[in-house]
Amino acid sequence: MRPQELNLLMIFDAIMTEGAITRAADRLAMTQPAVSNALSRMRAAWGDELFVKDGRGIQPTAFAKNMWSQIQTPLSALEDAVNPHQFDPATASRTFRIAATDTFVNIIWGPLRQVIEREAPGINVYAVPNPTIESADILKAAEAELAVSKYTQADSVIRSEHLLDPRYVVVMRPDHPLAKEQITLDQFVEADHLLVSLTGDVTGPSDIALQSLGKKRRVAMSVNNFFNVPSLLKQTNLICVAPSMVLEREIFSKQLAVFESPVEIPPTPVSLLWHKRQDHDPGLQWLRQHVVRIIHERVAQHETLLSECCRKGYCEDALRQARAQHHHECITQASERLAIEPKAIMSSHL
Repeated sequence: MRPQELNLLMIFDAIMTEGAITRAADRLAMTQPAVSNALSRMRAAWGDELFVKDGRGIQPTAFAKNMWSQIQTPLSALEDAVNPHQFDPATASRTFRIAATDTFVNIIWGPLRQVIEREAPGINVYAVPNPTIESADILKAAEAELAVSKYTQADSVIRSEHLLDPRYVVVMRPDHPLAKEQITLDQFVEADHLLVSLTGDVTGPSDIALQSLGKKRRVAMSVNNFFNVPSLLKQTNLICVAPSMVLEREIFSKQLAVFESPVEIPPTPVSLLWHKRQDHDPGLQWLRQHVVRIIHERVAQHETLLSECCRKGYCEDALRQARAQHHHECITQASERLAIEPKAIMSSHL
């Protein structure tokens, strides 16, 4: 390969990684016109448009995406061999983008900024929107370097580190008729529920858990974010099942009463995600280390405080009885169907 061709590949990789010619130029310490000229040479040499305008940004063509998937690993290995990465937080000047929800921005940003002011004054950290189902796509498109997400799909290019298992609790106003020492399974089922649904679907984890017991609750109202939950609960008789960390300010200040969930709701693990192309990026390793530490410390503190104020809800005996009753009802219904169906078949032949 001729040196100029390798140079074009490096510039192409920078454009793909940054998702913008301006940011690629900054990354490569080149002028924007120089990168644009290099892009023109790429298009002529490789016979493809490579990037097309999309609003204020650009999007790679199918040819560009396929090519990038093939050259990333060898380019990264070559760059590591001839130019080992070094990262000194004290002198580094770099911008990181993290895809995270409001809850995790609230948890991470303050402590992280304190670290930056103390150790890495040249580091910028930007928050970008984080639709959970698109976290992998955000990282693949280099729209962010990290994502805090409920990520459960296996993907060969996405790396992850476990952060926490959210704990679902039942919350309501302190003077709610059910805000006593404990909430029973029957009380939980009979109450009017507030559901937080980002998609508009009014079936949540609680409904799935109740279905296995042959029970169904009433979702009387839904909202599409957690911001509105405290004010709604404070002025109504609604109750809500939510991850405890999302409402911890209201829970720990006793603005809301908190109970264990009477049904078992398996948590969806939250992880820190990044693309494998940055596995050996020392700057990102430094950032990941601090984000993981901040989350783990906050979770430990949260669990300690929650254990002091969370009231009883879960009852293993009640769940066992509900399962047994549901199992018995299913068997009875199946037996009745078997008794009726043969008669119906015989009648149809008379």
